[in-house]
Amino acid sequence: MLAENKWGTDMVERVNVNVKDFIAEVALSRPDKMNALDLKMFAAISEAGEALKGRKDVRVVILYGQGENFCAGIDTAVFGDMIARINEVRAEMLAPGEGNVANIFQKPAHVWQELEMPVIAALNGAVFGGGAQIALGADFRFASADTKISIMESKWGLIPDMGITQNLPKLVRADQAKELMMTARILNSDEALSMGLISRICDDPMAEARRFAAELAARSPEAMQGVKRLVEDAWTATPARSLKLEATLQAEIIASENQIEAVMANVQKRAPKFK
Repeated sequence: MLAENKWGTDMVERVNVNVKDFIAEVALSRPDKMNALDLKMFAAISEAGEALKGRKDVRVVILYGQGENFCAGIDTAVFGDMIARINEVRAEMLAPGEGNVANIFQKPAHVWQELEMPVIAALNGAVFGGGAQIALGADFRFASADTKISIMESKWGLIPDMGITQNLPKLVRADQAKELMMTARILNSDEALSMGLISRICDDPMAEARRFAAELAARSPEAMQGVKRLVEDAWTATPARSLKLEATLQAEIIASENQIEAVMANVQKRAPKFK
């Protein structure tokens, strides 16, 4: 396949994009870390999505993780960096930047909904926290039988804030959404399918994603784009309002006493003592 990376070495190490026969395959490329999200990964995923916007040679996108896991969520080493510059981080949360409704932390999940063409996520292994939110940003999710999904942010004393308001309400009831977000419960593929979090369970999610992508790529791109826009516009609230709420709540929570306690309790493998 034709390599399409146009970033520096750090970006290439985090995400790879290949295009062939009108299908772009976007790989999270940090398998030794279960494709966990560090700051370079956040930037690389966002740039990969942005680079695909408006491309006439791409009609369908497949998003997957290299190795045995799709994405295990945030790299815990990021917490230390964020706390060290917490005022800057809060400012980044609350100021998406000119022309954006999603901030730099929301962009890796929301950018797939901004793409005009359909996006298929091929899932396996861990799909946790930010990884789950990225997967939920796709139009379709094909999962292996061993896939485990969790909206895990509450484990770390946080709320999910990577575009969760733009995708979860389309898939589950409000009480189910609250339960998943409040408990950080890990779902197996069967339960995730029954709740609507994944589209189908496959013996080989990547092979099925490629087959389905080829089917969609063979149809009118304007029709595929039109269907996606029709559903997105009808099913979702205004992004600016709901994404802003995510950012506002998270800016208040992050680096608070209880959030730091959640991180420390996990790292020290003990029960947290919240105030």
